[in-house]
Amino acid sequence: IYSGRGAKHQRKQWRLFLSILREHEQRKMDQQAATANRQGAGEAEAVLDGTEGLLEILLRIKDDAGLELPITLEGVKCVLYDIFGAGSETSTKTVEWAMAEMMKNPEVMKKAQSEVREVLQGKSKTSRVITEEDISGLKYLKLVIKETLRMHAPAPLLLPRESRESFEMMGYHVPARATILVNAWAIARDPQYWDDPLVFKPERFEGSSISFNGSCFEYIPFGAGRRVCPGIWFGLANIELPLAQLLYYFDWKLPAGVQPHNLDMSEAFGVTIGRKDSLLLHPTPARIIINPSGPPRPSAS
Repeated sequence: IYSGRGAKHQRKQWRLFLSILREHEQRKMDQQAATANRQGAGEAEAVLDGTEGLLEILLRIKDDAGLELPITLEGVKCVLYDIFGAGSETSTKTVEWAMAEMMKNPEVMKKAQSEVREVLQGKSKTSRVITEEDISGLKYLKLVIKETLRMHAPAPLLLPRESRESFEMMGYHVPARATILVNAWAIARDPQYWDDPLVFKPERFEGSSISFNGSCFEYIPFGAGRRVCPGIWFGLANIELPLAQLLYYFDWKLPAGVQPHNLDMSEAFGVTIGRKDSLLLHPTPARIIINPSGPPRPSAS
C-alpha cells in the first residue's frame, strides 16, 4: 500500500530547493544593486556576466521580458533538477565503467595514462584543477570514453517513445500510441555492425566518423533525432574531467587476489546500468618527477 511518505518527502525536497533558488535570486539582486550604486548599471552588468555560473545564467534568462516563452522560478527549479538528476548518476556510472574497463585491459590504462600525463605536464600541487581546455588534447581518452559508452550505454533502453500513428515494421504491426523502447545496449553489441563487439577496443573509433549526435544508428548512447539527449556535452564534460584527474594524479591497483582477466564485469539492470558489485581499487598518489627542462609532472610508472 502506498502510504504517501514518498510524495511527502519529495514535496519537502521541492520546497527546500525552491527556497535555495530564492536565496540566490535575492543575493543576485542585492549584488546588482550594490555594484550599480558603486560603478554604474552598465559596469555592474559586465562584472556579473564575467562570473556567471549556470544558476546565474538561468536567473538572468528568467528576468528577460523579451522571451516568447517566459521562464518562471519554478521552471528554473525543474531545469536544474533535471540536469543534476539525469546527469550525475549517468556520468558517475560511466566513469566507474571506464575505470573498470581500463583495469581489465591494462594496456588501455597504460596508454590513456601516458597520454594524460604527457599532455598535462605541469599540473602540480600548485595547479591541481584540470580544465576543459586541457581536455581538448586528450584524443585517446576521448576514444576510451566513446568505447565505454558503446559497451555500457547509460540508459540501455533510452527513454520511452510513443508512436503517433500505427505502422508496420519488419512484419510487426505497431498500433498508434504504443510505447516503444529502443534497445541501444543490444544494438551497440550487435556483430552485424561491430567487429568483436564484446572486446573493449577504443582504437575502433580512431579515424571514424561515428559521433555522439545520433547520426549513426548503430551508436546511440544519447539517443537520436529531435529527442536526442540535450545534455550530451554537459554529460561528457562530467566524464572527461574526473577521468583525467583520476589518471593524472593517481596510479591504480586491483585488490589483492584480483587479476585483470577475472575482474567481475557483471551488470545490474535498471533505468541506468551500473555494476552489480562496486568497483574497488587501491589509489596511490603519482610520484612527481622534477624535470630540469620543464615543469614537474607525475611519473608514468
